[in-house]
Amino acid sequence: MQKTKKTLTQLTKYLLIGLTLFFFSLSAFGQQSKPDSLLLLLKKAKEDTNKVMVLSALCNEYRIASDFGKSHEFGTQALSLSKTLKWKKGEANAYNNLGYLNIYEDDYAQAMINSLAGLKLSEENDDKKNIAFSYSNIGYVYQMQKNNDDALKYFLDALEIRKKLGDKYDIGFSYSYLGNFFSSLGNIEEAMKYHLLALNIRKETGDKRSIADSYLLIGSLYSNQKDYDKALENCYSAQRMYEEINDKRRLTETYTELGVLFVEENKFAQAEKMLKKALTYGLQIGNKEKLQEIYSTLSALYVKQQNYKMAYSYHMLYSEMKDSLNKLNVTTKIANLQNQYQKEKEEKIRKSEEEKKEVVYKAEIKQQKIIIYSVSGGLVLIFSLAFFIFRGYRQKQKSNLFLADKNKIIEEKNKDITDSINYAKRIQQAKLPKRKEIYSVFPDSFVLFKPKDIVSGDFYYFHKNDKSVFIASVDCTGHGVPGAFMSMIGSEKLDDALAHSADTSEILSHLNKGIKSSLRQTDSDESTRDGMDIALCSVDTDTRVVKYAGANRPLWLIRNGQTVVEEIKATKKAIGGFTEDSQHFDTHEIKFEQGDTFYISTDGFADTFGGAEQKKVTTKRFKEILLSIQDKSLKEQEHHLDNFIEEWKGGTEQVDDILVIGVRL
Repeated sequence: MQKTKKTLTQLTKYLLIGLTLFFFSLSAFGQQSKPDSLLLLLKKAKEDTNKVMVLSALCNEYRIASDFGKSHEFGTQALSLSKTLKWKKGEANAYNNLGYLNIYEDDYAQAMINSLAGLKLSEENDDKKNIAFSYSNIGYVYQMQKNNDDALKYFLDALEIRKKLGDKYDIGFSYSYLGNFFSSLGNIEEAMKYHLLALNIRKETGDKRSIADSYLLIGSLYSNQKDYDKALENCYSAQRMYEEINDKRRLTETYTELGVLFVEENKFAQAEKMLKKALTYGLQIGNKEKLQEIYSTLSALYVKQQNYKMAYSYHMLYSEMKDSLNKLNVTTKIANLQNQYQKEKEEKIRKSEEEKKEVVYKAEIKQQKIIIYSVSGGLVLIFSLAFFIFRGYRQKQKSNLFLADKNKIIEEKNKDITDSINYAKRIQQAKLPKRKEIYSVFPDSFVLFKPKDIVSGDFYYFHKNDKSVFIASVDCTGHGVPGAFMSMIGSEKLDDALAHSADTSEILSHLNKGIKSSLRQTDSDESTRDGMDIALCSVDTDTRVVKYAGANRPLWLIRNGQTVVEEIKATKKAIGGFTEDSQHFDTHEIKFEQGDTFYISTDGFADTFGGAEQKKVTTKRFKEILLSIQDKSLKEQEHHLDNFIEEWKGGTEQVDDILVIGVRL
């Protein structure tokens, strides 16, 4: 019996050592550990670094299984225990694990926060492996924000570090990241080069999951090139390997890709078979986003087969899943805001208590000095003159030191404030629509967005449903941090409004009520009067019919070949503030011809001061500029407007946020 216990203890020890090798083989990506065996180890683990590694491995396994709730739970526990143990390497790795998990969840703002925290700790400890891991995460976030130069820099820096370390497993991931990066730019040749490099080095490591990942990505590239034979060959290679390791999440993706390929080739029976398999796996893992894609693809397949009953059935499932995801996203955002508010509240209380203690301490020190000086003055009257001179000298010294300390505190607080606002900028950028989505629907268009401060009170909005495309320019009360808060509220309430109606007039009415309700605006003098101006368009790209409604912001239309700017006037009421709950906003329906262009904007461009006489650009001059550049593409127009406003400002400070959107149909 005693011998058996000893053997089990040794086995546990060897498993933990094995986990150590797993843990630092990629610092978060995980390989073949299974949750059940890891949970068994967790029960036996002591409160030490081994337990941190088990928790981190569980975080990775549940992430791979798409159980993001449990992945967060174990990742957070790993971070907390690392801090308790003061194990900086484990703490950095836990931050990077959570950052990578945030990427899976498309929460790029939080991914950046966690990855930067991991990077700071890794640099302090010269932990090259985790530095490269942070670089990969940060590069991916920049890629999603269309900051391609910074994204490529971080990806290449990560690859360089991993090559020096000689870790083939990590090098394979860097090649794969670079392949995905160039694929997103449409550079198929570079993308294929890096994905093939990733595949070759992964074959050397023998890791089936990563090899299969490369096959699937290469298959997708061939699919984009319409080379369906090679696409199928690679996708089937991926499918066989995922079947061997029973990776249901990746099998869902692979069978979906195979289904889409067969739909493209009009091989409907095979497409249906593949998509049904994808659906089976998708239901098992409960991945709602992937199920939404499968339902949509099945609906499109049955439309091609003229099986409209089945098409409608799957379309309804797609719509229900989409509504479910929207509600989940709203709930998650609210929970995140509440957590952030609670943390800030606790931090303010802590700082207030520390400041109170500092005041009491200084008062006690001052009182003690007065007593000492008074007694000394009574006992040694003959040295009074020297005493006063000495005291004056000491007080001057202390005043200088006190001022130096205060200046240091002020500098640190300014840095903290600036850092916080920069984080807020990342969060706001992450919430803005991806311009790639806008340009995919409107190829000849632009969004010129120039915040006055780090964060902005202006924001642009984009939403696409089955029938129409919605695009809006919004100007919230104020700019900087106050305006940014309003922009976050406005974006959320626009989502809510579109969930209720697709009519632009009704959308603005719902938005008006939503803003007033959210800010608790009443007729009372104490009530806030914050609100926003908006130009909202619903575009039917097939018929070129635009339905526009505005609150204080017009739509400008320039017909192809014409030399006048037609102005479609807005309803002269703002959203929120003094506007009545029952306020109606007019909708205008405009039929566009090919080559016609419309513009929506905030008032920032026209109100910018500069020029030789330091005056505003004015609406009149703005229209003249737009007329003068109608022979240019919309991308060229964006560069022209950007260059003009920078030259106009000269050395003058920008007075307001600038947002201009142009679309040519």
